[in-house]
Amino acid sequence: FSIASIMYWLVGFNLMYPGEFNGYFAFNFVPTSLEPVGLAAEDAALDYASVGSDFFFQLMFVAATASIVSGALAERIKLWPFLIFVVILTGLMYPITGSWQWGGGWLSTFGCVEGSDDLCGFSDFAGSTIVHSVGGWAALAGAIVLGPRLGKYKDGAVHPMPGSNLALATLGTFILWLGWFGFNGGSQLAAGTVGDITDVSRIFANTNMAAASGAVAALILTQVIYGKVDLTMVLNGALAGLVSITAEPLGPSLFGSLLIGAVGGVIVVFTVPMLDKFKIDDVVGAIPVHLFAGIWGTIAVVFSGSATLGAQITGIIAYGVFTFVVSLVVWII
Repeated sequence: FSIASIMYWLVGFNLMYPGEFNGYFAFNFVPTSLEPVGLAAEDAALDYASVGSDFFFQLMFVAATASIVSGALAERIKLWPFLIFVVILTGLMYPITGSWQWGGGWLSTFGCVEGSDDLCGFSDFAGSTIVHSVGGWAALAGAIVLGPRLGKYKDGAVHPMPGSNLALATLGTFILWLGWFGFNGGSQLAAGTVGDITDVSRIFANTNMAAASGAVAALILTQVIYGKVDLTMVLNGALAGLVSITAEPLGPSLFGSLLIGAVGGVIVVFTVPMLDKFKIDDVVGAIPVHLFAGIWGTIAVVFSGSATLGAQITGIIAYGVFTFVVSLVVWII
């Protein structure tokens, strides 16, 4: 988090929000500077976008992206190579891809026809792909290059290495669940009108419903498949529900949010053992939660009528190819 804070100030924020640029990459390596002290009221209308709030809010997103990687590679990675990767991820990789949509780049207008009111552009309200899948792709590349923990895959069998403190894991999940209301609700990016506040409350309700249904789906599914409930799957089910709803937490009904979150919980239960079959050792299940559920959540935007399938698939592929390939090169180095 400390490295992310410094790198996002030094180069990241102005790479991600460069203003006018070619839509793919901005040569704007300028440290972020804040508004003057005591900004006059007449200079800030209800739709005014504060540099300080935008910078601080997005900093939380880029730090979350880095933390996804740390969980997948835990227990066997050297400290300094990981920290060097965080420098590159938070200062360059995340801001470049973030600019493609949130910075007004090529994905924000993908498929748009001048003069047409049809849906166009890649849509990701709070970052199912831009934040979570990016972290998941970077983690996947790292896990492949690094290899598994010693003894995890031996004699053709998977040897589980259970977490040492499930009470703390549960507490961590609740902290994330609570923080997600800021993550998604804050992505409304405005609080100046009754409509804004009403939308934020709708986002809160949908976000919570998706988390709840993700947890319950994983609860029921592990009982059916394994004959008993697996707490780690339930916790990751809740997180997968949260990731799934993050691409569009405003549009769906509560029932729609329940379905979107439940699918996320199901995805986790099936993809955690799938990674083991490929001998990819993900300590905390970060790749199923953030990458696979992030892809699902980005596609689910289509069902709320907020985007086209073509634009969503294009965005998923673009973010996946860039992040995975660049991460793979950096990890190998």
